[in-house]
Amino acid sequence: MAYKMIVLDLDDTLLRDDHTISPLTKKALMDAQESGVKVVLASGRPTYAMLDIAKELHLDEYGSFILSFNGAKIINYKTKEELFSSTLSPETVHGLYDLSSKEDVCIHTYVGDTIVTPKNNEFTEIEGHITGLPINEVSNFKEAITTPVVKVLMVDNPEKLALVEKKLQRELNGILSVMRSKPYFLEFTEAGVTKGTSLSQLIKKLGIEREEVIAFGDSYNDLAMIEFAGLGVAMGNAPDDIKEKANYVTDTNMNDGIPKALEKFILTPSH
Repeated sequence: MAYKMIVLDLDDTLLRDDHTISPLTKKALMDAQESGVKVVLASGRPTYAMLDIAKELHLDEYGSFILSFNGAKIINYKTKEELFSSTLSPETVHGLYDLSSKEDVCIHTYVGDTIVTPKNNEFTEIEGHITGLPINEVSNFKEAITTPVVKVLMVDNPEKLALVEKKLQRELNGILSVMRSKPYFLEFTEAGVTKGTSLSQLIKKLGIEREEVIAFGDSYNDLAMIEFAGLGVAMGNAPDDIKEKANYVTDTNMNDGIPKALEKFILTPSH
């Protein structure tokens, strides 16, 4: 199979734990692009927090794309044209705030290039560190959200959030997409919006078949694209239930899992 697209989650997949790309991984991805393969970034991160990585991989030179906010936005990185955008209404966000209060977990969302939360906390601080976005702690969350937003996060310790996730997935089934991107991040987007559904839209526009796509991920918000891609690859650091659903399990994000898989499936003379 001649693969035409590599789709990469960022945190704990493409990026090492210090949020850098290893030299070996970068070289493999540049070699793939040189050979005509598209490299697409797909993350739960806001678009702004993906731009430096897209720049480092020269995605503009190769005319590639960014799927941000768990697939709720698709951007042509070169032209900055928005190919797809999905949002949640202020009323939906207010309802999620009420649910977060009821479940006693913290909540935040994005307004412009800021993170908005009614109460700053250690987990929202982590999001601020990952994304580089400033945190705006507001006295009235509902009053602060007056226009549609792309996604909402409930954040708390992993054990508590796992219980909230199960409960809200049942309650919001068919109303919103509910999935964890990290053990302490529970993400909400419009119903049916996942990295997998956005990837499906993108390849349709580009005339690429799903069998021609390799997708790499490590977490539950990657599962839809891992299952959608012709070759779904789980990182060695992924939970076991993600690994079970992947076509192939590679090494960890800290041990060059991506180039090891690409060497096997793309960057060899036989492929």
